[in-house]
Amino acid sequence: MTDNILVLIVIAAVVAGASFVIAWMAAKRLSQKNIQEATADAERLVSEAKKESEIKRKEARLEAREEFLKLKSEFDREAEAKRRELESIDRAVQERENEVAKRAEFLDNRERELNSRDHSLQTRDKGIQLRENELEKIIATQNQRLEKIAQMTPEDAKKLLMDNMVSAAKMDAALHIKQIKEKAEQDAEKEAREIILSAIYRCASDHTVETTVSVVTLPSDEMKGRIIGREGRNIRSFETATGVDVIVDDTPEAVILSGYDPVRREIARMALEKLISDGRIHPTRIEEVVEKSQKEMEVIVTEAGEQACFELGIHSLHPDVVRMLGKLHFRTSYGQNVLAHSKEVAMLCGLMAAELELDAALAKRCGLLHDIGKAIDRETEGTHTQIGADFMGRYKEAAEVINAIESHHNDVPMIGPYPVLVQAADAVSGARPGARREPLEAYIKRLQQLEELADSFKGVSKAYAIQAGREIRVIVENEHLDDLATSVLAGDIASRIEQEMQYPGQIKVTVVRETRATEYAK
Repeated sequence: MTDNILVLIVIAAVVAGASFVIAWMAAKRLSQKNIQEATADAERLVSEAKKESEIKRKEARLEAREEFLKLKSEFDREAEAKRRELESIDRAVQERENEVAKRAEFLDNRERELNSRDHSLQTRDKGIQLRENELEKIIATQNQRLEKIAQMTPEDAKKLLMDNMVSAAKMDAALHIKQIKEKAEQDAEKEAREIILSAIYRCASDHTVETTVSVVTLPSDEMKGRIIGREGRNIRSFETATGVDVIVDDTPEAVILSGYDPVRREIARMALEKLISDGRIHPTRIEEVVEKSQKEMEVIVTEAGEQACFELGIHSLHPDVVRMLGKLHFRTSYGQNVLAHSKEVAMLCGLMAAELELDAALAKRCGLLHDIGKAIDRETEGTHTQIGADFMGRYKEAAEVINAIESHHNDVPMIGPYPVLVQAADAVSGARPGARREPLEAYIKRLQQLEELADSFKGVSKAYAIQAGREIRVIVENEHLDDLATSVLAGDIASRIEQEMQYPGQIKVTVVRETRATEYAK
């Protein structure tokens, strides 16, 4: 049994060895075949790589040639442009050389002319010198003859001559000074007029009529009794709540509200119209409506101030200042709405500042706020300029604005150009035709005073107030006054007008002196 097993083991070992040998030989053949295939693949890849390399080389040569041709074309174009530019420069240089040559030739001719003229002048100088010597001899001879005829010494003659020369020199100096003054005034007036007129033409605003009463229309006369109420309690409550007098007279279907404060009067008008529309009129209802109207008025006042600031492009004002500006909408001065006047002054200041190359925004701010004191002057003692300056000082306003407010009526000295612009714009806005209303009696009296003042001067023949009192035309007697004296007279009349009269804007004084000759043909 054991032998059989050993035999089997030996047989198995032989079979295993034979299998290993067979497998090894098969693997060897397979590896040789793989090596041959790999070698063939490698040779094929090398061949393909060589072909591809050759193609890439040809493509690279073509691309290089195309790039070369492109660069050559660009270079040729640049070279052609540079050549044309150089030709243009050459032509310009050639033209310049021709001009220089012509200029040099002209200068040479000019130099020859000057040399010739200089020689001629030297010859004339010699002749003039000879003539001067001869004249000196003649003058000396004539002086001796004059001394014998006039029986005057040379010193006396010199003194008389000097007196005559001094008198003539004074007249010449006065005439020269007058001409210089007129020229300066003309130039300054012309420039100022152009700036102011340019500003006026570009600025226009509406104006209202000054009044202290408001008329409220009623649906019927029966409403008057309801407004008065039983034993007058309604009208008393209304007057107490608004601070405005209610005048109920024979005017059909209307009552009159009288009050000095335009804001309170406007509140009363709004409240009364609401009461009339509602129909319920009794003391409690009156107080409610008046309080509601006061709140509405605050909104209206604020909106008016904000609108003014928006129209002028002025920002960063304190809300209290804006509200005070809105109050000016209900304030008038000589029939001119103060808020409209302030906006007009601001526009004029801005336009003139722009012409003078100043800060137009700052100039507008000065112009808008220059009459801010008129919104509170009825509540505080003092002039509206000082009140306005103090009010704006509390809100840390710029120094230029405060000085413009307090100095535009010459209450304090002006600092800088902006107060001057405000004063000029204020005068233009107040003095333009139709801006302010003046009672007829006061207007006629002012014209009469103006003519009488001019007539009071010696040598004045007639005086006429023209241009609605903005100009006085003075006719003088030519026998008593000469041209220089008329200039002095105009200044004297202007000074007297400034000292003795009050008037808006400015008054032009024109003195006319003329000589007339009349003959008759028979």
